[in-house]
Amino acid sequence: MTNSASALVLDDHPLSASGIADFLLSHCGFGTARSVSNVAEFWVALDPAKPLSLAVVDFWLPDGASLSLLVELKQRCPTTRLLAISADDDAAVLDKVRLAGADGFLHKQESPEVFGRAVAALLQGDSWFHGGVKFAGREFPNKELPVTAAELGLTARQGQVLAMMLKGLPNKRIALNLSLSEQTVKEHVTGILERLDVRNRIEVITKLRGRRLE
Repeated sequence: MTNSASALVLDDHPLSASGIADFLLSHCGFGTARSVSNVAEFWVALDPAKPLSLAVVDFWLPDGASLSLLVELKQRCPTTRLLAISADDDAAVLDKVRLAGADGFLHKQESPEVFGRAVAALLQGDSWFHGGVKFAGREFPNKELPVTAAELGLTARQGQVLAMMLKGLPNKRIALNLSLSEQTVKEHVTGILERLDVRNRIEVITKLRGRRLE
């Protein structure tokens, strides 16, 4: 791929959006990749006169599902390849984004390598709707090495936050599940990134590949 490829990432969690944009630049050969955290910023950043090569859009946004955005984006920029992502385990999500005009769907629990292959497929004109999106009850291979929060230098609470990060849950969902404020969750996420010596969630997933957090 030449570095003329351009991308725009929409995820209402800036850390995730920035991590995906950085990955597109560093591992997928993109020349430009911007990240935005809300729909208004997305439309401002979009220039129909300079169509994007790829748009990565989170399925769930604060105002609800991004289906109407996907439909409008496909109408405005028919040549832009659309990749929807989500941490939702509902199998219906895949069909919904396909009908809305997405060219591919990827669960946030997939590995960076799979993300890279999906992006490459979309840029080649193919679609990416491989497999199902049901991750609940998924069995991890026995070769995965179990690791505890303490072994990673994390507190028990940070371990709980990390486990949910690895499932692709946003800060709001983590805060709700652990009965914490969103600000406290953000502080835990910052501490986890510092302890693991990584910059974003994508790098967390990459670093812990082959390990199972217990």
